[in-house]
Amino acid sequence: MTSQTQPETVSETVSLADSAIVEITLPDSLSENAQIGKTAFEAACASCHGVNAVGQIDVAPPLVHVIYEPSHHGDEAFQVAVTHGVRGHHWPFGSMPPVEGLTRGDVTMIIAYIRELQRANGIN
Repeated sequence: MTSQTQPETVSETVSLADSAIVEITLPDSLSENAQIGKTAFEAACASCHGVNAVGQIDVAPPLVHVIYEPSHHGDEAFQVAVTHGVRGHHWPFGSMPPVEGLTRGDVTMIIAYIRELQRANGIN
């Protein structure tokens, strides 16, 4: 799902909000897939993982974090977490339940968004 259209420009640093766990720098632009993923993330994930995946104190971890780098948590780990939930093992937030209503394709776009956020913050 790539396109020749101009990517969304979002060059800014996200301020550390009261409940955010990490402060991140947003990428200068997002690919078309990441833009789709951002919309899906905001609808299905941000209520726990925070706006732009910065996590929320006492709620859920940041996904823009070295723990979730591709070599440690590959894309399929995100697919499994959404589909089946995951037992808490890196953070003190408890287990994550499955997320209803997301298709494998939706999660693929969300992963594209998370990976672009990670790369903009030196997580490769």
